Amino acid sequence: MSKGNTPLTQKRRPDRAALFIAAFLAALAGLIFWDTSRLATIVSYSGIGPATIPFVIACGLLFLAAWTVFEALRGDFPVRDRQEFGPVIWIVGGLAAQMLLLKPLGFSVATGLLFALTAAGFGKRKLWFTIPIGIAICLGVWLIFAGLLQLSLPAGPLEHLFW
Repeated sequence: MSKGNTPLTQKRRPDRAALFIAAFLAALAGLIFWDTSRLATIVSYSGIGPATIPFVIACGLLFLAAWTVFEALRGDFPVRDRQEFGPVIWIVGGLAAQMLLLKPLGFSVATGLLFALTAAGFGKRKLWFTIPIGIAICLGVWLIFAGLLQLSLPAGPLEHLFW
């Protein structure tokens, strides 16, 4: 065994991705603190008001940001695998399709396409199989939410066949 730089004696650089995540968490906490300060002017009869839970969430996010910075500077994060962009593109495409098709085609078809494209991102590329399954599952969800719970979800031609 040779002497020199072994993995145990080699000093790792700070994890830049973790530092970016910590900055994002801190910025999100700051935004919630700012919004909470506007809610704090609402007077309630007890010490717990509409600003209490957002304040606790912001404190938790700030704690997580500080912890992430500490771990990033120590270099304790495991080495990550290379990012695969193909699955991300499938899922983002599914989200975009859902947003574009939700109003004209309704909840079941738009969300069924999101289901199928997300499944394709995870490796199930048989769209002829996953699209009908996704639409059927989403139609069941729509029927439960619209029929039993009386909640309003966008209805398209398929939903109008059932309701």
